[in-house]
Amino acid sequence: MEGAMTGGTWPSGGRGGRARRLKRAGLTVAVAAMLPLAGCISLGGEPPASLLTLKSSATAPAGSSAQVGGEAAQGAIAVLAPETPAKLDVLRVPVNISDTEIAYLPEAFWVEKPARLFRRLLGETLRAQVSTLVLDSDDTPTLAERRVRGSLLELGYDAATSAVMIRYDAIVTEADGTVSSRRFEAREEGVLAEASAVGPALNRIANEVAGEVAEWVAGPNAATAAVTPAPAG
Repeated sequence: MEGAMTGGTWPSGGRGGRARRLKRAGLTVAVAAMLPLAGCISLGGEPPASLLTLKSSATAPAGSSAQVGGEAAQGAIAVLAPETPAKLDVLRVPVNISDTEIAYLPEAFWVEKPARLFRRLLGETLRAQVSTLVLDSDDTPTLAERRVRGSLLELGYDAATSAVMIRYDAIVTEADGTVSSRRFEAREEGVLAEASAVGPALNRIANEVAGEVAEWVAGPNAATAAVTPAPAG
């Protein structure tokens, strides 16, 4: 009988050899069964054709400078990244379906999270309004006397009104500890629910709010130099 023991050992092709052949056969069958599924398995989606960003419509004039320290110089202003709700802590554009439901706009992706984009937008806009040093990154060479922070509560699309909207609660802390806050909002209606339309519209209203915040923060210390519009594109 095949597999009988001879001299205390299993003969070649006995039980051990049969087990190895069965394992190889089973592996071959498993691989063959997976081949038809190869075309259905994706290790990553197609990258988006383009990414959305926020670009300031006003910049400080070429050659402008700022400094801190000295008797006449004002203290630096630090612009901190705003806090955001979970729906904005992603690279997608939220769509308000109802008061209790949200979705995300198809094929609309930010190049980075909205909080960082809005921080830099506000920093650049404020830089065009004041003559003092404006810090809008985590790597700061000096301590700021004034801090601008807040909460970016909305930056997305409203399906019911076909509108883009932004809501930002700004908080300014002065060198003496005084704290002021103010809410800023903007919206633009009649926008198609498409990335190619929503992206530019969000940029426009974000610039509108950033300009209002910068004007409020700058107050009487606004720079006398004219604001230079950013190049189109």
